[in-house]
Amino acid sequence: LSKEAARFFYSKLYSPEGAAALEYARGRGMPKSTLTTFGVGYAPNTWDSLVKAMKAKGYTEQELKDSGLVTVSQKNGNIFDRFRDRLMFPIIDVRGNVIAFGGRVIKKDSEAAKYLNSPETLIFNKRKNLFGLNLAKKTKHPYFILVEGNIDVVALHQYGFDNAVASLGTSLTEEQAALLSKYTEQVVLIYDGDNA
Repeated sequence: LSKEAARFFYSKLYSPEGAAALEYARGRGMPKSTLTTFGVGYAPNTWDSLVKAMKAKGYTEQELKDSGLVTVSQKNGNIFDRFRDRLMFPIIDVRGNVIAFGGRVIKKDSEAAKYLNSPETLIFNKRKNLFGLNLAKKTKHPYFILVEGNIDVVALHQYGFDNAVASLGTSLTEEQAALLSKYTEQVVLIYDGDNA
């Protein structure tokens, strides 16, 4: 289901409704090659585009709920897309499986949270995963660079730092440190300078 959702988001980035998101990505210096490497996509600004597309592929409402891709209405129990009008970054595990998503708002005046990640599910535990590790594990550099955000990872990879990874909305966890230690003995932390 997550892989199908990633394909859906990717196709939407290059559709007419994804034009503003594609312009935003290009404005952030992301060429098509980078967008393709990271599988970047777009979640349309609708309530049920993903729900309809996944149901058309035969997925059930329960599967959609279990995936973390939808939110359930408190009022009537209906499901709707969790991610709307966001640049979408698939979170891919070290084996190459799409396990979750990170979405970034594209409008400067948006009151929504800047970043929204998938909730924890049966296949996704943010404490045990790192964004970009599926690519960084192939680096020739003797160290990894750990940053906060998905876009930071993408930018570093574009400039030759293919050893960059990001924690997923968490401070560095023991599980992430253990995961990193499988691939390197040295990690350079480049976190934002804010209080958090």
